[in-house]
Amino acid sequence: MEMTLRTFSVLVDDEPGVLSQISRLFSRKGFNIESLAVGPTEECGLSRLTLEVLTDDQQTELLCNQLSKMVPVHSVRLLAEEHSIRREMVLCKVRAEERSVRSELIQLANVFRASILDVSSTSMTLAVIGEESKNEALTDLLREFGILEMVRTGMVALERGRYTIQDERKETLEFNLGKML
Repeated sequence: MEMTLRTFSVLVDDEPGVLSQISRLFSRKGFNIESLAVGPTEECGLSRLTLEVLTDDQQTELLCNQLSKMVPVHSVRLLAEEHSIRREMVLCKVRAEERSVRSELIQLANVFRASILDVSSTSMTLAVIGEESKNEALTDLLREFGILEMVRTGMVALERGRYTIQDERKETLEFNLGKML
């Protein structure tokens, strides 16, 4: 079976230890998390994790089922690349000791729609938000100048259109309510 980079969107309780529980699940099953981003959602008390993992179809189904069974997990969604918006932010501090180098970096920032966050007499810090291929293209060019430091956020993703991770949560709540009656 072919291993593919899969994007999981997981809605969880915003409480200590949840990220550790989720990452242990992937570790126990022998998977390396390629990208991880987590943060609060529009609903108080919930956080959203976006994980990218190399899996095949059978492993993907196993992981979705295992995640769904976890107590702090409210909803799990596998995001198809063609039906989702995926973005990553990169902050990159580059050597820029000469005025001509700073001018070149400003031009590159304009081409890639990057933001210049900091300029000093010896360096320049840029931020770019976009798809992985765009970010890779810019960082490859910045390597020629000498990258002093770089950090990447990990991929965040949402489904396109009217569908939300909350849709699945509503179905689950209605199903569980029916079981309790």
